[in-house]
Amino acid sequence: MNYRERFYAAMDQKPVDRVPVGFWHHFFGENWTGQNNIDSHIRYYKALDLDFLKIMCDGFFEYPFSTPIKTAADWGRIRPLGKDSDWVRGQIERAKAINDVFQADKVCLYNVFVPFTIIRHSTSNELVMAHLAENPEAIHHAMKVIASDSIDLIRGLMDEAGCDALYLPLQGAEYGRFTREQYDEVVRPYDKLIFDLSNYYSDYNIAHLCAWAGNPNQLDFWRDVPVKCVNWAVSIENLGLPEGRKFFGGRTCLGGFDNRPQGLLNTGTEAEIKAYTKGLIKAFGTTGLMLGADCTIPADIDYDHIRWVIEATEEYGG
Repeated sequence: MNYRERFYAAMDQKPVDRVPVGFWHHFFGENWTGQNNIDSHIRYYKALDLDFLKIMCDGFFEYPFSTPIKTAADWGRIRPLGKDSDWVRGQIERAKAINDVFQADKVCLYNVFVPFTIIRHSTSNELVMAHLAENPEAIHHAMKVIASDSIDLIRGLMDEAGCDALYLPLQGAEYGRFTREQYDEVVRPYDKLIFDLSNYYSDYNIAHLCAWAGNPNQLDFWRDVPVKCVNWAVSIENLGLPEGRKFFGGRTCLGGFDNRPQGLLNTGTEAEIKAYTKGLIKAFGTTGLMLGADCTIPADIDYDHIRWVIEATEEYGG
């Protein structure tokens, strides 16, 4: 099988010649933005025999609000940036430049955050929660505005940049933040806007259930997330891959490796990493599985550690 065939077979839960593998990391410092970021992506994915690639939105985590956010009422004053803004166009152009290099051989996904995540990345967790309690209507207005720009972004990523699918991180379900009813009222409507449009364009999107800062989530909030493939933090959620497949209704599963610096992927020997990889496959089976990490891996990881995972899947076979 070639890379694209292997990815789609795994997503469709069909037989594969070996389990697909995908890992990614951020590009920091001078490689965080612009052409340097594009070049860094290209070097990384040329250096490793990965089955698919996920393009990072480095440099675009912070949404450039049209008005400064100082008070809760300020959220109600922001306006859309528009489809020709640098925030939208910069991401589309990055994706197209990278896709043009790899898409003939490999499936290319782009990272798109939902509005609740964007407002937290762009200010602070504490500010958002305080302002939400003070003026929920203003926060809802802001997320509607950001959703409109995210819709323009998704359309450009799919129609112009030619992405095959999207990688869609979800946040906000950690214990102690929201009840299920609160999440459904505050966050989920805007999640739905992003997922509905993403699914209009592709049947092969991946939901990333982010255990940001090492905080476990109320995974039941996302149990019915409308995608074929789910990626969660097995090392934080205490939910292994076979158990997760059952929990998420038989969906294809991506993950298995602790992404943190102390994790086996970053610290293990060749023998340890290969044995762990084969153990994951043996426990899960080769159908409906893609191996990766809980989240982004350390940027300074020894690439041989990733190669050992790939080699182990080749040794195990289909």
